[in-house]
Amino acid sequence: MRLLPLLVPLALLTACTGASAGDDLDLKVGGQFGAKPTIVFPDGKPSAELQIDQLTAGKGAKLGKDDVAIVQYTAHIWDGRENRLVDSSFNRGTPAAFPVGRLLPGLDKALQGRAVGSRVIAAIPPKDGFGANPPQGIGPDDDLFYVIDILGAHAKDAHASGAGALGGVRVSGAGRPKLVIPAGAAPRAFAAKVLARGEGPKTRAGQLLVTQHEGAVWGSRRVFDSTWKSGQPKAFKIGEGSVIKGWDRALVGVPTGSRVLMIVPPSHGYGATGHPQFGITATDTLVFVVDVLAAY
Repeated sequence: MRLLPLLVPLALLTACTGASAGDDLDLKVGGQFGAKPTIVFPDGKPSAELQIDQLTAGKGAKLGKDDVAIVQYTAHIWDGRENRLVDSSFNRGTPAAFPVGRLLPGLDKALQGRAVGSRVIAAIPPKDGFGANPPQGIGPDDDLFYVIDILGAHAKDAHASGAGALGGVRVSGAGRPKLVIPAGAAPRAFAAKVLARGEGPKTRAGQLLVTQHEGAVWGSRRVFDSTWKSGQPKAFKIGEGSVIKGWDRALVGVPTGSRVLMIVPPSHGYGATGHPQFGITATDTLVFVVDVLAAY
């Protein structure tokens, strides 16, 4: 089942990309910021304590709790033998979104307060890792090693602005928008409108979009998903079927910084199965307002 733009499961398996040498960790990390790193591990296992080093100091905004960090990364199990790669945004070809304050304890400590443009490495012992229930491929007693390049930071209150109407739906308000859905039957056709056009580059299929968004069911006017309510922007890959058809159709080619309103019938939403987790049935038409904060 395709969920709306949530990459939190991906963000929980964080990793790294780095350059330079981490002398304090007795290992070597090579490569430039933003490029896949080379890592030479020393013999033996790492210390039982959390170890963090900054190889490149950025000059951009600093990451705070509840920010979303956009990163390139690699992650290894540091066992002193194979030191196996377990995850890499480079291998997927798209950066990842890390919800700061909701990551592994060791990753949160490594990232909070770091500036965009920084390369950070972290050797994370089990007590600062996944705990007793790690994801598949990682054991509860595994030590982890991450290299992380911080490409962007997006605050929990980041937003576009814009008011307008589409198909009887009205949007008003700065910051979190106010959605007003009329009574009566929903339109049968998909429709989308850019309420405020941003000044950034146009989004492209295959990019990772960072958004604030709110979704409601037409008939009940019930808000079923809101980043403003959850307190953190979310990111998703656009134009490749990772999200519902309406989002792919409305958000590819939109300048970053834009606010988009859309009316999404089932054929462009969750189809015949609906989305039981959100209480959406097979006949529900949905309304979304989306602020396109950035694209990577």
